[in-house]
Amino acid sequence: MRTFELIAPCHFGLEAVLKKEIIDLGYEISQVEDGRVTFTGDAEAVCRANIGLRTAERILIRIGSFRAVTFDELFEETKKLPWEEWIPADGRFWVTKATSIKSRLFSPSDIQSLVKKAIVERMKSVYHVSWFEESGAAYPIRVSLMKDMVTVSLDTSGESLHKRGYRKLTSKAPISETLAAALILLTPWRKDRIFVDPFCGCGTFPIEAALMAAGIAPGMNRSFTAEQWKNLIPAREWYDALDEAREAIDLSVETDIQGYDADGEIVRAARENAKLAGVDHLIHFQQRDVAALSHPKKYGFLVTNPPYGERIEDRKNLPALYRTLGERLALLDSWSAYIITAYEDAEACIGRKADKNRKIYNGMMKTYFYQFLGPKPPRRRQPD
Repeated sequence: MRTFELIAPCHFGLEAVLKKEIIDLGYEISQVEDGRVTFTGDAEAVCRANIGLRTAERILIRIGSFRAVTFDELFEETKKLPWEEWIPADGRFWVTKATSIKSRLFSPSDIQSLVKKAIVERMKSVYHVSWFEESGAAYPIRVSLMKDMVTVSLDTSGESLHKRGYRKLTSKAPISETLAAALILLTPWRKDRIFVDPFCGCGTFPIEAALMAAGIAPGMNRSFTAEQWKNLIPAREWYDALDEAREAIDLSVETDIQGYDADGEIVRAARENAKLAGVDHLIHFQQRDVAALSHPKKYGFLVTNPPYGERIEDRKNLPALYRTLGERLALLDSWSAYIITAYEDAEACIGRKADKNRKIYNGMMKTYFYQFLGPKPPRRRQPD
């Protein structure tokens, strides 16, 4: 079967998490760069990666890479690529996005139009037509330039993989599903441990934790652009990947996953999202202010995305909010806490320096993932 070079973009700073996920799926990593991991795989890998990867933003097939510092070079090098091996004569194709970082060619709109023109010229000469009807399957193309190196790829995913299909209702500043999953995977939390999010918003952290606990693949309830690519990926590969994902599900798993929010309307939205994800029975949502944060058991995990104060009028409330969070954490003295925030005085207000701190970009916003590590629980005695 034909082998592809697959590119999986991810949030900057979380490449190692995605790399481990890809290795766990059974594929060989060829390169790790800022914000993306490249690996090799066949048609089956395209299906399994789209359905199963929790931290990738999308799955791209690399068509080619080359250096270009002028628009003439960009046109000619794009035209040299064997587009007819990828896009059929009736294929509907367009350059859905172009990005340029530290490169001499920097206008995304010009790059998009020129690459499209080059592909049309190539395919005209191969298919011996002067006009393309573009009535068939969609083949979105992405172009990225980094230090004058151009990478041209086909987007197999379509909508970003963070769109799992369960989040119909959102709060003011929701964390993306892929970022939430990656942050959970950065912690040592396992499905038999307590998980609490005291600022749960629309429920993304608890829902992603519950999906992991039940072994539910994140892409099971959505479609992908490449499902229509009969020339590249046989339909049976999608069916087989879905069957494999279904076999891994365990809805009988016992969990202690909780989500709190002070806003009752938001809590209702979180419950509805959890129901759409098929994990509402695994999560306890409750309207509760952070000042009432408590839990009777030891060695739990708090993973949360508290308010950052994106709006100026909200910032005045942040010191008191983070001080309250710190006071409640002090009472949960055997717990570990993992907090992502852009609030620069978070540690000072919480009243404790984080044991670990990781810089992560949430979109274009620089945030920090503060990790306050609690003691390890005693080993469970093995039965005689």
